[in-house]
Amino acid sequence: MALRLVQIAMNARDDAAVGRFWAEVLGWGVDSEGPGVTNLEPVGFAYPGPTAVCIDVLAVPEPKTVKNRVHIDLATTSAAHQADLVARVQELGATPADVGQGDVPWTVLADPEGNEFCVLEPRSIYRDTGPIAAVVVDCADPREMARFWGQAMDWTLHKVTDDQAALRSAKGVGPYLEFVRTPDVKTVKNRVHLDLRPYPGDDQAAEVVRVRALGATDIDLGQGDVSWTCLADTEGNEFDVLTPR
Repeated sequence: MALRLVQIAMNARDDAAVGRFWAEVLGWGVDSEGPGVTNLEPVGFAYPGPTAVCIDVLAVPEPKTVKNRVHIDLATTSAAHQADLVARVQELGATPADVGQGDVPWTVLADPEGNEFCVLEPRSIYRDTGPIAAVVVDCADPREMARFWGQAMDWTLHKVTDDQAALRSAKGVGPYLEFVRTPDVKTVKNRVHLDLRPYPGDDQAAEVVRVRALGATDIDLGQGDVSWTCLADTEGNEFDVLTPR
């Protein structure tokens, strides 16, 4: 039994507008769109698959109030590509963001609703990830996050230090999932969270029991009677265990 990261869920006041922004940024298509939900996938992608972590933009009434603890890093292949991508996403509605990054080689921006993301300088490690280099989670203890998420999922642990941990699909494709040590304390529900899915034929309830034994806890976000199970990791970051597919 195992889980895999298949998508991130991003809250927005206007899911359609934020979805259009990210579709343009990534060069992806809007695979399906219904009231309050906009789904984004690479064009021609067979969901779910290891080559991409998709995005669901979910409409919520509450506005963004604090820096997101989960964000996207975008990959570039050259200094010119980085500059061009920064210019293009700003034309689409992104704005510069100051999260205390100081003088760094990457550019920190925010989407039209303030969701932070980074346009990275070229790095060889991300040369084959696709447009999303990594999904990055702020945390207090990267080693503990590596333990929990490394056992919860079947992804391969590539790096773990006191300051950072990185995992990637065991297939060696797609973006990384990274946990970065920060001094910030989680105070509100994350506006971006991870969605995990069991493999076909596996048992969703058994997977939920298994990750609870690793330290996950049940949470009530007002989700009501739904097909997925809402949990939180050992630092309180919300995630969902979806049905097998």
